[in-house]
Order: sequence, then C-alpha cells, then structure tokens
Amino acid sequence: MATLPPDSRENSATPAPEPKRVGMVSLGCPKALVDSERILTRLRADGYAMSADYAGADVVLVNTCGFLDSAKEESLAAIGEAIAENGRVIVTGCMGNEADVIRARFPDVLAVTGAHQYEAVVEAVHEAAPPAMGPYFDLIPQALDDMGGVKLTPRHYGYLKISEGCNHACSFCIIPDLRGKLASRRIDAVLREAEKLVAAGTRELLVISQDTSAYGVDVRHETRQWKGREVRTHMTDLARELGQLRTPDGQVPWVRLHYVYPYPHVDQVIPLMAQGLLTPYLDIPFQHASPKVLRAMKRPANEAKVLDRIKAWRAICPDLAIRSSFVVGFPGETEEDFQYLLDWLDEAQLDRVGAFRFEPVEGAAANALPDPVPEAVKEERYARIMAKTEAISAARLAAKVGRTIRVIIDDVGEPDEDGDIGATGRSQADAPEIDGAVYLRNVPESLKAGDFVDVLVEEADAHDLFGVIA
Repeated sequence: MATLPPDSRENSATPAPEPKRVGMVSLGCPKALVDSERILTRLRADGYAMSADYAGADVVLVNTCGFLDSAKEESLAAIGEAIAENGRVIVTGCMGNEADVIRARFPDVLAVTGAHQYEAVVEAVHEAAPPAMGPYFDLIPQALDDMGGVKLTPRHYGYLKISEGCNHACSFCIIPDLRGKLASRRIDAVLREAEKLVAAGTRELLVISQDTSAYGVDVRHETRQWKGREVRTHMTDLARELGQLRTPDGQVPWVRLHYVYPYPHVDQVIPLMAQGLLTPYLDIPFQHASPKVLRAMKRPANEAKVLDRIKAWRAICPDLAIRSSFVVGFPGETEEDFQYLLDWLDEAQLDRVGAFRFEPVEGAAANALPDPVPEAVKEERYARIMAKTEAISAARLAAKVGRTIRVIIDDVGEPDEDGDIGATGRSQADAPEIDGAVYLRNVPESLKAGDFVDVLVEEADAHDLFGVIA
C-alpha cells in the first residue's frame, strides 16, 4: 500500500474539536467554594475548558447560597445577571432546594440542582453543552493542577472539607434542611487529599465543615488504615495526623480549624497547637452568651464554663487566636441579654469577631418566636457590639507591636517610584478573606506568595498589623 507524503498525512489529520467552555459564579461560604472546585474538576476531566467571562462560555453555572434571605436575593441577582449576559444557565447549591422559586423568576434556566449534587450538575452540563468526543482525546483527562484538581483559591492555601451537613437543630438555621444530616468523609480519604494538596504547594490547610467537632459521629468514629496504623474518624485523630504533614521543603504547613463547636474533646487539640503542629487558631460559632437567648436558639447554654475553658486554653497556648460570630436582635433578646453578651466579650477577649443582625429565614423555627426585636434596635445593638469588638481587637493587636511573628505571604506588589516593594500577608491569627492582614514594607524582589517569613511588628490598628521582615 502506498503511503502518503508527510505533508499529505499532516493535512489529512482530523483536528481536535474545540472544547466546550464552562463559566462559574460561586457564591456563599468556603464549603460552597469546595463544591465548585469539585464540580469544575469533574468537568475538566470530562474535557471541558473553563471560561473567565460570560461571553466565552457555552454554559454558566451559578452555585448559590440560601442561608439567609439576603443571600437568596444575591443568588437570584447572580442568576439574573448570568441569564442576561449569557442566556444558558444551570443553577446549583443551597438555593437549588427552592427550584420552584428560581424557575418562577427565571423560567429560562436550563436546570436546577441542590447542594453537593455533583453528578446531577455534571449531567446537566453534558446535556446543555455536550463534551467533545473522539477516540484520541475523550479518554484522557486534561492536565489539571499538580494534585489533579481545579482550585479556585490561590495555590498556597486550600480548603479541606471533612464532612457535609449538620445534626444540630438551631432555631435560626436551615442548614440541615439544605445540606442534610452530618455525613463524614472517610478519614483516609481526607488525609490523602491533604497530603496531595501539601505536596502540590499548599502551605495552609483550612479545615471546614458545618460542625468540625462532630466529625465522625455519624459513623461512630470508625477506624481506617493510614500509613500502617489505625486512625479514628474523629477530630482529634485528624488534627494529630494533619500535624505530621510537611511541605516539600520540610516546613510544617499551617492547619487551621474552622466551625469548631466547643465540645470537651476540643481541649485535646490545644497541646498540638502549643507544640507548633497545628495553627493556634480556633473558629468557634458561639452566636450569643445570654443563657436565655442560647436556649431560644437551641444551642448549649454553658457560657460560664466556656470562659473557664478559654482561660485554660490560653494558659497552654498563649498565642491562641479565637474567632467567633454573634447574632444580635434575636427574637426575645432584651437589653439585659445584650449587655450580658457585651460583658461576656469583655471577659472572653476574642481576637476576631463577626456580628450579624438577626434575619428571618424561610423555614427556620425562630421565625415563630415571640417578641421580635425592632429593626432600629437591631441596628443600635449591631453598632455597639462592633464598637466593643473593635476596641478589643485594637488592644490585642497593639500588644503585638515590637514582637516578631510568623507570616504567610499572600501578595507581593510592584516597586514604587523609589523602588520599594510592599507585600501583604497574614499572621497565624488571620484566616484568609475573613480576618485581618499584615502589611510589609521594603520586601526583597525574591519574595513570593506562599512564603513564610518572620516579621517585626512596627504598628497596629483595629484590624491589621504593619511591619518589616525581621
């Protein structure tokens, strides 16, 4: 059989089709961001490319948040924008449980799926924009990042989701309705993911869930084999194993625990923080301090014992930073209840605090409680709690002036007219996006995002620190 000349063979080659492109709008909490990463990772493996804008996308995914009515409105606005700019829209996430509401407002959406329904989302994308098919390319996933997944966060930090859902029945919350009861991931799978993230360049792991302290309760803390030993599906075992990870250059990555309820076994992770194996940081959603309000919220009302435990934790690990969030204006909250909260904050001396005005959420039991707090009173109390916590934060940060602290670099700027380069980083007391920052001056050109540096703190304000590399 005669063979074609080389140029003829090249001209007869079947060109690979252009991959279909998917746009993503991801709203809500870090847990939703992880869901978005998982969806995109699967789509990339199926041959899709990502689009950074509406115009270049064959289909747009909107991952919604449905926790508060204001979050629902933001989600609906994002859906409307995606339809206006692109027209081919698939909706997923927490608000996907309200498909009738979405379709009534936007009848042209292609599909609506609920939270963490990855397969349904991928199937909807396949139907809306079928992937390219061919024997030489559809069997081989595209190259992704170094660990085989799509990351929407910067390379140097990443979220590690250990469970889904929640067993609590807080009267103001509908998360169990949106995401179901607690469902813990296998601990060996979690540790394998963490190991791959760190090997691929992640320098900071942010452990997230709806209730990190309850990890493994649903599977009765079953044991799994990990590196030749048995480990329990339990927060303390997970923390201890994560503390053994090392970056490729031999450093201990930061491991930050979020959404930690103050169960007794939390005491066991504090020594790991004191030893430098875990980042000395706890994100604990206290929500209030008044025993009466906590009971109405259907949350544990042991605020006095919690104060004792905070003191004990800081005795073991003096650098421990505690972040929390509080709801003001909850139905039935009196001025006495609110003052109790302010006094409690004076004693607790929390490092980072977020506050929210109570907002009725459709389906929440709290909506039926008597004695709603007037909006004007909510606003006044919100202003007072923010002033209180800002003063506490300012004093705690001022105490760090003159100290040398460890900082992870998030961003390095361009040289100014004098050739000086500035950088932005975070201390161990600062989680990305929700806490403060450390601003550095006169950094070397070689500095890059993800580097750990020791910083001499020169100044502080109510939220941030300012310094120079020591």
